[in-house]
Amino acid sequence: MAGKIMIQGTMSGAGKSLLCAGLCRIFKQDGYKVAPFKSQNMALNSFITEEGLEMGRAQVVQAEAAGVKPTVYMNPVLLKPTNDVGSQVIVNGEVLGNMSAREYFSYKKKLVPDIMKAFHKLEEEYDIIVIEGAGSPAEINLKSEDIVNMGLAEMVDAPVLLAGDIDRGGVFAQLLGTMMLLEEKERERVKGLVINKFRGDKTILDPGIKMLEEKANIPVVGVVPYTQVEIEDEDSLTERLENASGKIAQIDIAVIRTPRISNFTDFMLLENHPSVNLRYVKTKETLGNPDMILLPGTKNTMGDLLWMRQNGLEGAILKAEKNGTVIFGICGGYQMLGETICDPQGIENGGSIRGMGLLPVETVFEGEKTRTRVTGTFKGAEGIFAAINGLAFEGYEIHMGETNWSDGANGRADLTEIKDIITGQRKRDGYSRGNVYGTYVHGILDKDKVITYILEALAEKKGIHLEPDEGMDLMQFKETQYDLLADVLRDHMDMEAIYEMIKM
Repeated sequence: MAGKIMIQGTMSGAGKSLLCAGLCRIFKQDGYKVAPFKSQNMALNSFITEEGLEMGRAQVVQAEAAGVKPTVYMNPVLLKPTNDVGSQVIVNGEVLGNMSAREYFSYKKKLVPDIMKAFHKLEEEYDIIVIEGAGSPAEINLKSEDIVNMGLAEMVDAPVLLAGDIDRGGVFAQLLGTMMLLEEKERERVKGLVINKFRGDKTILDPGIKMLEEKANIPVVGVVPYTQVEIEDEDSLTERLENASGKIAQIDIAVIRTPRISNFTDFMLLENHPSVNLRYVKTKETLGNPDMILLPGTKNTMGDLLWMRQNGLEGAILKAEKNGTVIFGICGGYQMLGETICDPQGIENGGSIRGMGLLPVETVFEGEKTRTRVTGTFKGAEGIFAAINGLAFEGYEIHMGETNWSDGANGRADLTEIKDIITGQRKRDGYSRGNVYGTYVHGILDKDKVITYILEALAEKKGIHLEPDEGMDLMQFKETQYDLLADVLRDHMDMEAIYEMIKM
């Protein structure tokens, strides 16, 4: 049997995912084969495995930190919100269907066999499993059907660390209040408390920690400082989507932050490049005059396009394109750049709407989701990015629609040529016209050479020279950040006590 440790939090955004990633890296460094696990994840940032199956991004990050291949066994249930009261339900990497919140609440206990099968599969292959909860275990209105917090801890017999977020304030009330709302058998599972995102002098905190331990009768096994590590976030709670970066840089790039933005991890290398100020914007007033506008993926292309149309962002983007600004769309953003988007089966909003008209393509939503990993080469980039032609990339596709040339497409202007890793099929992808580019490939901006060529082109257009940069591919960059995170947790958590909690 594998050893187990579970991180639960007092709320969403308490830092559970990051703590799990750090523990995964520590256990890996200590010579163990470790796997992450989250029975049910809710996020718009997802990932496609080598088998073409879909899972939550947080467990992919944790698997990378552990040095193992991501598999859907690590996240058997994924919920991708489609609106405020419903989600697409993905089980074992494949779409089960769309459900309202009430429908899913009544249905989810039927997923326990899938959850336990996945967990037992990991138990067979790994030494330690690091389990992540969701939200809070003290959501008393949801506890009767719980499959992700204390309900899961009981099913797999896991010890629990409860983490609170001091950065939001009230951490002692968070931790004590959560403990008070747990049942006695649940409280017995909590073996340690963690105060996360601390800033300042810990000695000032010590009297409160002493009182907390006395009242909860549980030790505080870590006071983790607020740490600037650049690790992919799983959903829109991330602070990286805030508009003001405060960074002064040579190249200004604006990402349109739509209500259902997904896979914003596509821009991580750009965001961390010293020559780039990458901003997430929600209004035409904050768009300004960027050197490039990025339209990201979205879980509701039609709804988010209508949102941009209503708040004036679409008009501002069209004006910017006329003035020569580079426009680059990925997945849902690519679909928006076309002439029409049709939804005959009611997969999103139903009906048909006009697109932004910047690329001569048309999108039709279909019932079957495309899920695959690809390698590719830039083939037909026009405009200022023509120099990227011939450069290689790799990534994945995840979308419901199929996009094809419209009658207005004069000749071929494919942006890329890609190879489906799963089927071996080669096909065209995307479109390029002038300084407007669209593609379905997530991860197309993850290679340092691609980023270098793009930024040099933007700098030349602007009449400036970029400061020299050492350069680093995304995976290399991630490795440095996982090690940094592990170092912080080793310094500020009682790893000896945590090892004693793990049942090997």
